Amino acid sequence: MGISKDQYILGNLSKTKHKKWEQFIITRIYYALNDPDIEFVCQQLVKTKNGKRYFADLCFPGLKLYYEIDEPQHSSQQHITSDQSRKKEIIDATGFYEKRIRVYDQNNNDRKLNEIEKEVDKFVEFIRQRKEELLSKGEFTPWDYKNKYTPDIHRDRGYIDIKDNVVFLTHHDALRCFGYKKGLYRKAVWKIPDSNKAVWFPKLYPNDTWENSLSDDFKKIIMKNKVGLTLSDPEEKEWIVFAHNRDSIGQIVYKFLGEFHLSLEESDNSQYIFNRKKSKIYFDNL
Repeated sequence: MGISKDQYILGNLSKTKHKKWEQFIITRIYYALNDPDIEFVCQQLVKTKNGKRYFADLCFPGLKLYYEIDEPQHSSQQHITSDQSRKKEIIDATGFYEKRIRVYDQNNNDRKLNEIEKEVDKFVEFIRQRKEELLSKGEFTPWDYKNKYTPDIHRDRGYIDIKDNVVFLTHHDALRCFGYKKGLYRKAVWKIPDSNKAVWFPKLYPNDTWENSLSDDFKKIIMKNKVGLTLSDPEEKEWIVFAHNRDSIGQIVYKFLGEFHLSLEESDNSQYIFNRKKSKIYFDNL
């Protein structure tokens, strides 16, 4: 069972409790903005194309925007150069727009609260303007937390696409996209009836028997056996993948990664190699 929207919001805000400036600024933004249509994530993980992992202080996925809070350690030339490189890599990976706030003065002392408040309020106004701009272009989708994990919206439009960051809370919900009508389903694989495809829920990290991994470009899955078994040629070679994952506040979700095909040429007795062939799946074309 998933968490409620209230629990999601409280869980995100609690991430800042050990960082005084983040807590003050992010809480002020949340209450000043007061817009339930705008999704926010604190400490949003961003994985770059070369495999680096960064955390954006505050992210607004629906606005393609993130906000960084620079504390005194950011003042050194080395850190400034690092921040510039980090910004480029995050923008290259996400296409998001960056805004920053500096909480220290030229002497590396904390700025006055009223100065920070005024700057934060200007950022809140920027958020509102960005939402209106995206709305006018038809590029803003209101945050619908209740239906974020439901398969119904995908079934109604007839496809799933990795661009939409599709995640489900259970195997059952994911399988409903493909015609599954029974109760709970806990196995890692489900064969789609009258099809040569199967739905797969892999753990893309080392586990009891397998050491599975996803390439940095998200286009290849490597499945290695840890106990030395001789691998056989599986019947199904085309897999629609929902990876076992954890979201921004730690709950388990199953994230759609695309359709992967087994590569017999790259596989051997110790590992299977799967390459992504589709990032968008039409349910009528299975």
